[in-house]
Amino acid sequence: QVRLVESGGGSVQPGESLRLSCAISGAPYCRFNMSWWRQTPGKERDFVARLLRGTTEYAESVKGRFTISRDSPQNTLYLQMNSLKPEDTGMYYCKSQCVEGTYWGQGTQVTVSS
Repeated sequence: QVRLVESGGGSVQPGESLRLSCAISGAPYCRFNMSWWRQTPGKERDFVARLLRGTTEYAESVKGRFTISRDSPQNTLYLQMNSLKPEDTGMYYCKSQCVEGTYWGQGTQVTVSS
């Protein structure tokens, strides 16, 4: 069992930055394939970034602006978001995927508006 708790969301203006955090607890073997997703009302949840055994992957829309990382004890997953745009607005979710199953956090809201 894995528990994921996101934090760090908020309301910012275009061009500003935010750093999201995802606190991870339980099942150490489920911390190797971690990702961030975002969702806006009425739409499906979209992939944002993945960290898989040290390798990163990003959606085209966030490449060069967002950075996914993890602390050394692998207790916290981060998403550094720079040069935010209004289209980055949404609920951001942390996800862990392992043999036992797929786990999601409750989400943290990011709003980018002038």
